[in-house]
Parts: sequence; C-alpha cells; structure tokens
Amino acid sequence: MAASKAAMRGATILKASDDKTRALTKHTLMSFSGEAGDTVQFAEYIQANIALYSMRNDSDLSPGAIASFTRGELGRALRSRSPYQVNLLLGGWDVLGGEEKEVEGKEEGKEGGPVKKLEKEGKPRLYWIDYLASQAEVPYAAHGYAQYYCLSILDKHHHPNVDLDQGMKILKMCSDELKRRLPIDFKGLTVKLMSKDGIREVEFDDSAPVKMA
Repeated sequence: MAASKAAMRGATILKASDDKTRALTKHTLMSFSGEAGDTVQFAEYIQANIALYSMRNDSDLSPGAIASFTRGELGRALRSRSPYQVNLLLGGWDVLGGEEKEVEGKEEGKEGGPVKKLEKEGKPRLYWIDYLASQAEVPYAAHGYAQYYCLSILDKHHHPNVDLDQGMKILKMCSDELKRRLPIDFKGLTVKLMSKDGIREVEFDDSAPVKMA
C-alpha cells in the first residue's frame, strides 16, 4: 500500500513527510485521503475502536470485519449533521482466508508421530471505501488524483499471482506516470507491506528523473 508524503492545503504543501496510514492490527493497515481534519480524526477513531475490541476479546478482527465496521461508521456519520469527507483503502492479511493445507502439529499422536492438522494459508485482502460509505473488495485501487492516472496501468499489468518484485515495478510505473502528468509535487511515496509476518515499511526510491513522453 502506498500513499503520498505531501500534506497539502489548496496549492500549498504544508508537510513533506506526512504518513497517511494507520495500523489497525498487526496484519491490517488503513490509508486515507480527504479533508485534513476529517481524515486524521476518523482514522484514529477507527484505530482506537479496533484496539479496544482486540483488548476486550483477546482476538483481532479480520480485514473484512474491520472494513464492514468502518463502512458502518462512515454511513452513520453520513446520515448525521457531521459527515466525514474521507476516502479509504483498507488492506491486510486475512489469516483465516485462502486454502487449507496440512501441517505437522507439536503434539504427538497415539502412534508416537506428530499429529497432522489443517490450517488456512491466509490471503491478502483489499477494500475500497469512499466518503459516501460505498465499499468494495478489489484486487487493486486508488483514491484522489492518482486514480485518474494509475488505474489504467494497474488494470493492464496487475494479475492474481503478482509477487513483491513485480508489484514494486508496477508501483514505480505509477509513480513515474504521476511525475510525468500530474502538475503537483507529491513528495514521494510511503510504501508499506502487509503479510503473514505483519506490517513493515518498504524502502521506495523514486528520486530518479522521469523523461517526458
């Protein structure tokens, strides 16, 4: 998941190292765009509620459950006098998704050998949510001005079996296209990876100059 580092108000850049993401669980990340006050307030509200659920139940919600809760809160605010002007991408590793596979357990069976049991492989999930509380599970997505330039690239080059190296190449293509065609300096990208091992930031160097088409 990637987000611009530029915090802007109108045509003015206020900050060049802004992090537009929030970790909701150790496997789920949310990125946001929209009105400056609404985005941070809503993201931290969702983050606090998800953390409260985890503490009360000693269990983390799945990415799909978090997306449904987030959509519900956006819809409730939309029908009030104080709607949130915020668009979200919510991605994560669903530990209960994917196909089942046999693994050897630590316990020993009656015959002395290790007990084999079925476990889920896990599966990546991505949810697109907008300020009108519309939600969709998608293979790729974008919000803001980036969607006008990047969705066609993602549509052409994305495939279900894309690996990390291929994904970073596609992201570089999107970044180059934004530099080439968008008349705004978005100050680079913050890139974070969600996997079965958790969330980590990935170094992404997009300082190389881009030739005009």
